Amino acid sequence: MSAKMNPIRPPARQKGAALVVGLILLLILTLLAVTGMNTASTELVMAGNEQFRQNAFQASETGIEQALAVLRTVPQTGGAVTGAVTPVTAATNPDDQYQTTTTYEGEDANVAGFSAGKFTAFHYQIDSAGTSSRNANAVHSQGAYVIQNSAGSGTFGPLP
Repeated sequence: MSAKMNPIRPPARQKGAALVVGLILLLILTLLAVTGMNTASTELVMAGNEQFRQNAFQASETGIEQALAVLRTVPQTGGAVTGAVTPVTAATNPDDQYQTTTTYEGEDANVAGFSAGKFTAFHYQIDSAGTSSRNANAVHSQGAYVIQNSAGSGTFGPLP
């Protein structure tokens, strides 16, 4: 019995289609990865900018509160009193600061809801500019008035 052996034939010549398809898929995946990284880094910068904007907002609000606390020291001459640029002491970012301008706007002897002529209202305008990192800023304006009995001497007395 003689066994017939099949001769070994060299494989048919391959065209390389799998290699080309694999490289194209690799290129697409690389582009998706790079795009995803760019999007993530952009969103990180945007989140940081929003945080700094909020810091500037809070610094401006702190300026309003501080100006209200020292309202009694504003001269009643109509001139604007501008405070120094002040860092926010409770802030974690040393760039957070505010500057206030307080202006005496005048007085009114007929205060609504009170006995006519018995009380005087002193009107003030407070403008506060808060700043933080990356040029974040916020400007807030607040009107305020203090009511005092009309027997006062032109400046309001001690606050209760």
